[in-house]
Amino acid sequence: MVYTIKIEGMEFRARHGCYEVEQAVGGNFVVDVELQVRDEGVADADDITRAVNYVEVYEVVREQIAIPSRIIENAAKRIMDAIAVRFSQVVGVRVTLAKLAPPLGGKAERVSVTLISA
Repeated sequence: MVYTIKIEGMEFRARHGCYEVEQAVGGNFVVDVELQVRDEGVADADDITRAVNYVEVYEVVREQIAIPSRIIENAAKRIMDAIAVRFSQVVGVRVTLAKLAPPLGGKAERVSVTLISA
């Protein structure tokens, strides 16, 4: 059996962007992750040591979002790869990374990318 874990709306301040001011000043970002996880008896065992720990997932995201990137696709890919490496029971990852109030020359709430592993 495979189950899904979603952690939505993780907010961070980070230095992602192609403009120097974005790299210097930073901006606000929101990350959503969706993990497809092989059960391996976790649901029946009720054992946190065998489960994907949500706090550890958050820490992986926090560590990766802190590394500056010129494009948000790069940051999202690092998050996706780091989760896959850290949690062997994860068989699929979907990461959505949104930049709030992007500098587009007009009003826009956010720009986001979604990366999906298979």
